[in-house]
Formats: sequence, structure tokens, C-alpha cells
Amino acid sequence: MWNQLFKFNKTDRAWHLPVVAGFCVAIPLLLGFLYNDIEAGKLASIGALVILYIQSNRLVNRMMILMVCSFGFIFSFAIGAVFSFNPWLTPVILALYTFGVHYSLNRLELTRPPGNFFFVMVASIAISLRHNPTTIASSIGNFSIGVIIAVMIAFFYSILVLREVTNKPDVIVLQKNNYLNMTESIIFGITVGLALLIAILLKLENPYWVPISCMAVMQGVTAKHIWIRAAQRVLGTFIGLGLTWFILQMRITTLGICISILLLQTIVEFLVVRNYGIAVIFISMLTIFLAEPNMNLIGQPDHLIAIRFFDILIGSIIGAAGGWMLYHEQIHFFTKKQLLKTKVIMKKYGH
Repeated sequence: MWNQLFKFNKTDRAWHLPVVAGFCVAIPLLLGFLYNDIEAGKLASIGALVILYIQSNRLVNRMMILMVCSFGFIFSFAIGAVFSFNPWLTPVILALYTFGVHYSLNRLELTRPPGNFFFVMVASIAISLRHNPTTIASSIGNFSIGVIIAVMIAFFYSILVLREVTNKPDVIVLQKNNYLNMTESIIFGITVGLALLIAILLKLENPYWVPISCMAVMQGVTAKHIWIRAAQRVLGTFIGLGLTWFILQMRITTLGICISILLLQTIVEFLVVRNYGIAVIFISMLTIFLAEPNMNLIGQPDHLIAIRFFDILIGSIIGAAGGWMLYHEQIHFFTKKQLLKTKVIMKKYGH
């Protein structure tokens, strides 16, 4: 386990993809800075994270997948924004949506990393924002601008680089059987919904940090891998928040925050496929700069850092428990048995 924490994995990811991802996130930010609306720029930058769903080595396939994910991103944000009017309803909505996202992506065979994570992250952020019916349309619009910018950049980037890899076969994704998919989707939904509910019960300032951390930990491919990710996330977060606190003590400017996000996004995409634990250090810094309002970053860094570590710790613990359920054979057997019973009953009364 200790070897896994610090091991650097080999990868065939192109060196220029992290740079492209960094610019996709930075361009909306810089536009927000130029138009004196940095919060709208940050919202658009979150939408631009759809660039991470570049998956195919064929131009048509790549753009089709990216367009599907783009609509999914916008829909995720819209669902969250519309249903944020009642905090006690939000855990149920997020649980149902997480279930639907995981089930649908498996049916569409879109399970390669980052998989379901960013769809649920976007919905978690939107559903935890203060509900204001008059700003929903403009928020969705700002978010969509970031998505559009990322798709445009991805198109021109793909035209330039795919000449070199056109003959390279796509990665084959094994489709899960319907019962396994259903069970996993139920576990994801319940765990993420519970994470948001706990955050609300604890009256956390920004409750979306808990389900996001929970989802990040549950991305592991085995039970052992999930526990390793939980340990990496807690340790990496501790170091990353310490570095963030140090940077914020320098009274960083708004332009400095924009440049930091550009550099951090590039570093994260370079490291995340090589060592998740080290990448988490920079992920923690990036998410703080990207998701927190500037007034919190500049005005109260000490309070901010302490609360964020508590949020992420809670989310990681819940995610580790959810991961245990995700790979527990008896839970899968029991759920499959109940699904079969339900199917038989529905057929019986359907006739």
C-alpha cells in the first residue's frame, strides 16, 4: 500500500493535452477578468472541464463523445440550479441524478476516466448554490460558454494532433451486465446523496465539497484502490491546503488567481494519471481557487482552509465506506436477488 501511495505510473498520454486543458480552463477566467466579472469566469471555467472527456483517437468519434458530454455537463448544472430551492430535497435529487448518470454512462460505454465524476461534481456545485430564480438562466449561460469554448478548442486541437495517432486503436471498454450496473448505480446514488445530507445536517458553508470528495474516492477500481485513494486524498489535501494558505498570505491578486489556475490545471492533468496522491496536492489548491468566491480567498484564508480540510475529510471517509459497499460481493448478490424478485412481480402484475 505504501508503495502505491508514492509510485509513479507509466502513461501514454500526450504531453500537450495537459497544456490544452490548462488553457481551456484559463481562457474563460481571463475573459471574466477582462469584463470585471471573475465569478462568471470561474463558472465558465468549471464548464470548460468537459475538455477532460477527450477519449477517442478518431476525430468524428472524439467530437461525438465530447458533444454528448457537453450536453450532459449543461444538463447537470441546470438540474442542480433548478432544484436548489429546498436544501432538504437536494440530497434526494442528487442521489437520483448520480444513479442516473452512472447507469447511463455504463450503458453508453463511456466509463473511461474521468467517468461519472465531473457530471456529479457539476450537479453538486449547482445544487448547493444559493437559490435565486432570477439568476438561474444567466448562470447556466455562463457555464455553457465555458463548455462551448472547450469544445471549440478541442476541435482545432484534434485536427492538429490526430494525424499522428489516427491508426492507433481506441481503448476497448468492457460493458458491465445490467444487474452489476444497476447495483453500482444504486450504491453511488445512496452514498453521494447521504454525503450531501450529512453536509447539510452539519450546516457546512459549502456542502458540495463533501459529495465531491466522496465521489473522488469512489473512483477506485478495487476496494483496496479506494482505500489507497482515500489515504492519498486526505494526506494530499492536508499538504495542498497548507500550500494554498501560504500563497494566500501573500495577498494574491485576481489576475494572480487566474494565472495560478492555469498552471495548476496543467500540473494536475500531468500528474493525475501518474500518481493520484501527488496530484491531489495540486487538485486541492486548484479546487479552492476555482470553486471559492474571491472574497473568501482574499478576505478570510485561515477560516477557509480549516473548514475545507474538515469537509474533504468527511467526504473521504464516506467515500471509503461507499467503496467498501461497491466491491462487497454479498451486497451485490442481495441487490441482484431483490432486482430479480421485483422484475418477476412486475411481469406478474403487468399481465
